[in-house]
Amino acid sequence: MDIIKNPNGFGSVIKLSGNRRRPFAARKTLGFDDRGYPMYDVIGYTKTKEEGLILLARDIIDKYEAQGSNITFGELHELWKEKKAPKLGASNKSSLKSAYNHCSALFDMKYREIKSFHMQDIIDNCGKGYSTQAAIRSLFKHLDAFAFETDVISKMYSELTTSDPIPETSKTPFTDKEVAKIWKFKDEPWIDSVLIFLYTGFRISELLDIRTANVDLIQGTIKGGRKTRAGKDRIVPIHSKILPLVMNRLSEGKEYLFTYNGKKMSTSQYYIFWDEIMEHLKMEHKTHECRHTLRSRLDSAGANKKCIDLIMGHKSKEVGERVYTHKTIQELKDTIELLEVVEKVEKSDETIEATDDLTRNYLTAREFAFNCGVSRKDVYTWINNKLLPDAIKVGRDWQIPLSATKPTKQPKSATRPNDKRKERYN
Repeated sequence: MDIIKNPNGFGSVIKLSGNRRRPFAARKTLGFDDRGYPMYDVIGYTKTKEEGLILLARDIIDKYEAQGSNITFGELHELWKEKKAPKLGASNKSSLKSAYNHCSALFDMKYREIKSFHMQDIIDNCGKGYSTQAAIRSLFKHLDAFAFETDVISKMYSELTTSDPIPETSKTPFTDKEVAKIWKFKDEPWIDSVLIFLYTGFRISELLDIRTANVDLIQGTIKGGRKTRAGKDRIVPIHSKILPLVMNRLSEGKEYLFTYNGKKMSTSQYYIFWDEIMEHLKMEHKTHECRHTLRSRLDSAGANKKCIDLIMGHKSKEVGERVYTHKTIQELKDTIELLEVVEKVEKSDETIEATDDLTRNYLTAREFAFNCGVSRKDVYTWINNKLLPDAIKVGRDWQIPLSATKPTKQPKSATRPNDKRKERYN
């Protein structure tokens, strides 16, 4: 029978001479003396060799558990940084690094002794807003999961902590009137960047990071994005209206789509230009409100929710959308072109009020559907497919001129404009 050698550092079991009740000694080598002879640490004595091997194994387990029970918050964090953090995205690692700096009160505490109230105190007293609080709580969850995995703890107390909820957004989307006004100044310096913002939905850091090599004029797309897993290197279709603006930027022959003095545009420098543009246009908007504007306009145009999420770089909330629904580039391009429908139905620079004159010359979608012998859903389909070009939007509904007639062409599908209740997914 083959003899299996014990692993290095495990120790050995020897049989002692003489007539003994426990003749086997379990021992480990501590080192060597000046003459080169080994020095041993005897763990214990046993009746059989098998019991000696079990004793050695038990000693290793006890030392491992003792080491785990004594590991501090700071030591566990260093180990987590080495083993787990490299798998995270750059943005996530940055926020967790900042969160760690708020946990100095726990650095020297044994991790096994840290309870939920210790963690909650750090969150509540960090003196920061909901974003930082959420990052600190996320760090606790990461460390708890790692500690649980390595048997340092048997219960994850981070699950009992809370942080301030995300407040309601204070962002104000650009109105259609404001978008139309921006187009009037499209030839002025840096106005093109605002329009590209409004029609792509990129964040400011993502827009300034776009390399010209990632602009595909044949496909009509831009590859960019970096903040989240869903948004990283996403494919965003180029709307036909901003295509000339993008091509003009490409003609400069630079490495990045937006440059300043021959170098990549910095965020701080762009904010200077942005403030000047907003002052010139007499508007008060932040760059991130361009993203809110794009999503709001696509939603108002009745765009497919999955396509909107893909363009924006958002993770779909429904499992069916996230796992089973797949969209082609052409479907994304069709989605972004729905913005043209919104612009055409909003014909006036002024908001159209439901006046007596409007009531006399227009029918509601319900009234027009009754006259045509169809459902309101069919009327909304005709509007989406540009079969009722003179229809105008008033509030949340549509008005159709009295002179309009029932279209002869019948589309296959029907989706209500601005309908948030029901969507069909391919």
